[in-house]
Amino acid sequence: MGRIEQLAERYKRHIALPWRDDLSGAERALFVVYDKRDERRVRARRQHFAEATEEAGHRWLECDVTATFAKWMAGQEYRDSYFENPEDLALKLDEDFPEHVAKIVRKTLGKADGNTVVAVTGIAALFGFARVSDVLQRVEADIKGRILVFFPGDYEQGNYRLLDARDGWNYLAVPITLHDERGVYLTR
Repeated sequence: MGRIEQLAERYKRHIALPWRDDLSGAERALFVVYDKRDERRVRARRQHFAEATEEAGHRWLECDVTATFAKWMAGQEYRDSYFENPEDLALKLDEDFPEHVAKIVRKTLGKADGNTVVAVTGIAALFGFARVSDVLQRVEADIKGRILVFFPGDYEQGNYRLLDARDGWNYLAVPITLHDERGVYLTR
């Protein structure tokens, strides 16, 4: 069994457990954490996760944020000047873009009920433009069932790091990884 299938199997065991209704939005988040080199493989095999969700009696919805920055940037009135002076874009990125991403995720969360998993893909495309932690904090109150974030990066001692490059942040999400209880990476 390959790494992606192992992750899907771990997810399947977790998603089949009874769901508690008294959890906060942050506690309703699941992160499938995998090596950044596996991004394309995970995306190509996400159907394994969808099937596991449906077998457990839950609905599955997807929200792909891959093209979010490109579409947002194309809609900016001063986009040409931002390309000439990228530092002028910094304030807009800090204030407007995370809310724009959150709005897109909220749109999918709005179609969900308490028995739905909303799977978010394309998180790597946000790197350098918005912090995943910031986006998730903005949508926590809108999570009715579960949110599943496909996360190319690292999880260690309660901290998540996107693409292994940023300082991590501690988040209440349930990690689904190929690490054992001691944090040792499982290679088979």
